[in-house]
Amino acid sequence: MTHNIYELFRSSFASAFYDPFLTVPGEGTYSYADVDHRSAAMATVLLGNGVKPGDRVVCQVEKSPDAVALYFACLRSGFVYVPLNTAYTAEEVGYFIGDAEPAAFIFCPSKSAKLHPVGDLSGVPIMHTLGPDGSGTLAAEASQAVGNDPITQCRPDDVAAMLYTSGTTGRSKGAMITHENLAVNARALHAIWRFRAGDIVLHALPIFHVHGLFVALHTAMLAGAEVIFLPQFDAAAVRHFLPHATVFMGVPTHYSRLLADPDFGAEDASRIRLFTAGSAPLPETVFREFRLRTGHSICERYGMTECGILTSNPPEGKRIAGTVGYPLPAVEARIVDDHGTQLPPNTVGTLEVRGPNVFPGYWRKPDKTDEAFTPDRFFRTGDIGLMASDGRISLVGRASDMIISGGYNVYPKEIELVLDEVPGVVESAVVGLPHPDFGEGVVAFLVAEPEVTEHYLAEICASRLANYKRPKAFIFVSDLPRNAMGKVQKAALRKEHGQAFTIMDL
Repeated sequence: MTHNIYELFRSSFASAFYDPFLTVPGEGTYSYADVDHRSAAMATVLLGNGVKPGDRVVCQVEKSPDAVALYFACLRSGFVYVPLNTAYTAEEVGYFIGDAEPAAFIFCPSKSAKLHPVGDLSGVPIMHTLGPDGSGTLAAEASQAVGNDPITQCRPDDVAAMLYTSGTTGRSKGAMITHENLAVNARALHAIWRFRAGDIVLHALPIFHVHGLFVALHTAMLAGAEVIFLPQFDAAAVRHFLPHATVFMGVPTHYSRLLADPDFGAEDASRIRLFTAGSAPLPETVFREFRLRTGHSICERYGMTECGILTSNPPEGKRIAGTVGYPLPAVEARIVDDHGTQLPPNTVGTLEVRGPNVFPGYWRKPDKTDEAFTPDRFFRTGDIGLMASDGRISLVGRASDMIISGGYNVYPKEIELVLDEVPGVVESAVVGLPHPDFGEGVVAFLVAEPEVTEHYLAEICASRLANYKRPKAFIFVSDLPRNAMGKVQKAALRKEHGQAFTIMDL
């Protein structure tokens, strides 16, 4: 018996094989059979190129049915799928390729001039292009290939995907996600959220991270459900398609933008049975306003790249604003103090988790893996929260300085390294401040010479950082607050400037 998760998916959607899977507005509908056959053809091409089970395949491609087929091709062949944010610059991509050492690198044709040299410099043996419109070398070769490869036998602990994540210090780390990790999480969410044949998922998320790729697509496939596959979030488009769907998964920014339309209300949500929110904390004001306007309580859940989804509010029963619900089946959770001692209910501490959905470790970083786990193999999430006596978990902050802006993780150290290299910049400190649209907005505080301008800094950041990482404001100060040990006190900056985005012209 194979533990390849694609075998689980294919057996699950077998009864819906010729039914709609991905419906792309303005383009058409692709059945499960269409995407399955396309993935087999892509697998044939990559195997013929010399990619072997266990090899990494780094992909920076736009959202499309072909991008989904590429993901399936990697799963079914036992390759390790490594998706990259499409906003990453060539410099950022170069780091990931150098770290992952992939056998293949696949990117958009429109970025060939910048990314092909990056692959050459790193010695990547196989490179293909894949466009959202069916263009590219991989698409062309797959159209000529006969996809007859069997699904590769896998062990439960074989790595299926590797997603890069980081802390507030150091460079990004590759979190290795196994076939078992994915299967356990997909089955749990499918059961808890009551997915069924006939569901239609409105998908407006990117597919280079856990939320859009694993959570939304995996649950849909286990039900043989249709997915309305929008290229990106657009409030008007989402409003248009909501009456045709039964499930919508979004980040808090999506919900705040829907609510910004005064005409949005109950009629738009009349057919939806489940709204979920994740990737960032859902403001209680958004939860309450959404319920008032639509009659629906958003089902907030909590997860991490390293663990998939860990907790969820109940789809049926009371959902409480500001909480992330209960641990999923097989997930153990505890709140501990700074010494690792478990705390009693309703006491604030650090959240630790354990279960078959938790990743085995970071790629080629055994020291970071050891730091991430306790001796009894609980994963240190770095999030601060409390657990009620009935097991319901609420998060009250983060142990790190990580910023979550529009659902994306932003790590201050990476931005500070870029800013500190700018001539005339003495030092910098990057923090997240409350933002009415993005949840948190990235703000850079700088001690700098008079000739350093906001415009110049913005240009530097635009050339070296993905757009969601770029500071939305630059604040020049004479010095940065420090404690007795000389460490910059970012909490003091947040406190003093916490209302910055409410008084700025947004």
